[in-house]
Formats: sequence, C-alpha cells, structure tokens
Amino acid sequence: MRKWLCFLLAALFLPLPVLFSGCAGQAGARVRDEYVIEAAYEDGTLTAAQEVLWHNRTGADAGYVLFNLYGNAYREGAKYAPVSRSFSASAYYAGRSYGNMEITSVSGVAGWEVCGEDENILRAEFSEPVPAGESARIRIEFTLTLAGVNHRTGIARRSVNLGNFYPVLCVYEEGAFAECVYDSCGDPFYSECADYSVTFTAGAQYAVAASGECVSATLSGAKKTYEYALENARDFAIVLGEDYTVLQTNACGVNVMYYHYADESAAATLQLIADAVTYFNDTFGKFPYKTYSAVQTGFCYGGMEYPALAMLSDSLSGEELGYTAVHETAHQWWYAAVGSDQRTYAWLDEGLAEYSSALFYGAHEGRGYTFSSLFEGARAAYNAFCSVQKQLFGGADTSMNRRLGEYSSELEYVNIAYHKGMMLFDSLRAAVGEKRFFAGLKNYYANFSGGIARPEHLAASFSGRAAKKAAQSVIRAYTAGEPSL
Repeated sequence: MRKWLCFLLAALFLPLPVLFSGCAGQAGARVRDEYVIEAAYEDGTLTAAQEVLWHNRTGADAGYVLFNLYGNAYREGAKYAPVSRSFSASAYYAGRSYGNMEITSVSGVAGWEVCGEDENILRAEFSEPVPAGESARIRIEFTLTLAGVNHRTGIARRSVNLGNFYPVLCVYEEGAFAECVYDSCGDPFYSECADYSVTFTAGAQYAVAASGECVSATLSGAKKTYEYALENARDFAIVLGEDYTVLQTNACGVNVMYYHYADESAAATLQLIADAVTYFNDTFGKFPYKTYSAVQTGFCYGGMEYPALAMLSDSLSGEELGYTAVHETAHQWWYAAVGSDQRTYAWLDEGLAEYSSALFYGAHEGRGYTFSSLFEGARAAYNAFCSVQKQLFGGADTSMNRRLGEYSSELEYVNIAYHKGMMLFDSLRAAVGEKRFFAGLKNYYANFSGGIARPEHLAASFSGRAAKKAAQSVIRAYTAGEPSL
C-alpha cells in the first residue's frame, strides 16, 4: 500500500468433514486451498456463501481450523479501529459509520464460534481430526454490512470497495494458526495463495472490477451476474461503481484495464501502468495473472494492492497518481506473487515495491520522476525523521522487523518500511553488484512466487557465497536499527 508522506505530514502535523487426499508442497508447487464464493451486493450489504477446500498442511492431525474475519474490524466498539485518528476525517467523509461481518451458518463441521482478540476469528471445529495431508470442505454463509468509509472495505463516495470481504484462512506456521488483528498502521493481512471461483451479482448499473478473469457475465432484469476465476492468489477483491469509464490495453499478454471517473489524463495513466507491467515482467519475471485492473476509488491513503487489482485513491492526480499506480503494480510481484508476513516484515514488500518503482522511473525518462529524485527524497525524509525524533525524544527506534502495532505512528511506519526499506535494497545492490542483484531478485521471484518468503530467503537468493554473506550483513545491519543513513 502506498501511503503518501504529504498526507501524513498534513494529518500529523455438524457431519464428519469430507476428506480428500493431498500433500503439502513447496512454494508455488504445494497443493492449494480452494475458495468457491457466491456473493450478491445490494444497498450497502453483501450476502454471501463460500465453500472452502482446506488442505491440512500442519504436519499433524487437525481438530479445528481458523479464519480471519477482517470485515468485523469496522463494527462499533472494535478494539482495533481500521482507521487511525490521523486519517479519520478523510476516511469517514459523512461522519463516523460502522459495519460488521455476521456469520450466519457454518456447515461441514461439528461446531463453530466467532472469537479472537477482537471478534476477528472464526473457529471451526471438526467432528473428527483431519489427518495430516488430507482435506476438508467447509461452507460458510455470512452477511457483510458496509460502513460509509473511504477504505479497503466500505461504501466510498462514488464507489464500493470490497477488499478482504470474506473469511480468510489463517496461515499455519510454527505450530499455530496466525491470527491477524486489524492494525490501522500498515497492511495487517497474512495469507497463503489459493484458487478462487467467484460468482458476484450486483445492479446492472454498476461497472465491476475484480481480481481474476471474468469468464462470463449474465444480465437478468436489473441485475448482472459475473463469474470470475483466479488461480494461485492470496486475496480476491472487487470494486464497483456507477460512474466508471473503462480503458484497456495489452502488455506482455496481460489484459490491463483502468477504471476511472476523475482522470483527465486517463489514456496516459493506462499507458504508464502497461509500461510498468512490461518493465517488471522483463526485470523480475512473468506477470502472474491473465488480467490486471487498476481502479480509481475513494480511499483515504494513496492506494492498495490486491492480486490482479489495485485501488488508486481518487484524491490523487498527475504525477502522484502515476507514481502510486506504478508502486501498486510493483506489488503484483512483491506481495501478490511473493508473499510475506506484512505484520512483522512490512519492509520486505513495501521497501522492495518502492525500490522497484524507482528502478522503473530510472529506466523511463520523462515520466515526471527519476531514480535519483525518488531515492534521495526517501533518504532525506528518513534522516529528517531521525533528526526530529532525536531532538524530541533523544533518539528513534529504527528497527525494521517489528509488529505493526509497535510503530508509534504512521509517519514512523512509512519512514521505516518504505524509506529505510528502499535504502536497504539500494545497499544490497551495491554490496552484491549490479548483475547479481537483478539475477538474485529474479531467483527470489522464481523460487517464492506463490509462496511466503522471509528475510533469510531474500539473502539466500543471491548467487555466490560472498554475495550471500554480504546480503545477510546488509539485511542484519539495517533491520537491527541505525539512527541515520
């Protein structure tokens, strides 16, 4: 997600489970979970049912499975507010508003409950443990009531954002399911790739942008039903609105679409997005999906990435809109394809998306920015942040591997995850050399596309013992924390 520093400165200043054979594989090759979702939107409410085929990759018999309920973060009284005070005014454009996710039934299990630290978890108990390597089908019916908010999930001023709109399987690691609380700082999501089949119905007056390829669209009276397919993706998102004009082109065999309602240079924006797809495709590896939709919408930050779809704030224009579009496109490689635990290693995708964007502008002169202007701007902002922190508090916590809730402010988060992250990757480039750096990123993408990577996997992607050691040293020094760079 691209959070613009200028915004921040302004704001601050039942039955047995059905079992199937299966085995866990490596990143990109493992057996993937499957989501079949049927959803209908009308008058601020999404009514939906999803059937999940869950593969037990825990290494042991499993008596239960957990799902993240991100939609519950918008309810009144939530412990973790999805929007911080700094952005509340721009997010809640008509005053405070609330929504919620109500689970109405869960079948294929013996029992279920909504629990977690902030009613953010659905726990489904099996009648009998699911053996390791086998699978179970679970059907969940739910209703999502949307808040009026310019955010990932809500009714924006001129559109409807359906990001993180369904119960999402929790990642299993280190002997437990990873539960995600909705920190307002950063992207509090962590998920594995799965295959999606989504049927979505809404009023025919809406234009609908979605992750995945639209395989059919059927009009029935005042309603239109779309069927989408998306493979090997860690999320599925939808945006709909009545005012959209849709432009499209092709880049590297990818159908690139731009949905807009307030862009006087829409054709140029579309071309910039297509050029970014081509550059990242050639530099890092093949774009992972058949389609890619960039969607202008109400959003209190700059933008938000989802597989095959990016939300772009309608408050942006000109070069800022263009840069955000490039940054969110870079996330198709770093987050959508190569996953990471954004709750702890935010720099691993945000810093690399920032650095990739700077590389793009360095290779495309005359697009408003240069590599130097972006990199030096990030370094200046980071050093200014450290200087102010030293004057006010005697120092700054510049460690990089920490939970989102441990950041004191969004300003600190941006400077650490984005700006310092960008500098980390430039130092990696200098430490391992130009050829090894780009070859290493290609290896990183090839080896972990469809999987989840950690900092040690990044370091190990560079060829040669000396390069690996240098990469480890750079990552260790930066993430441990330094006052200025």
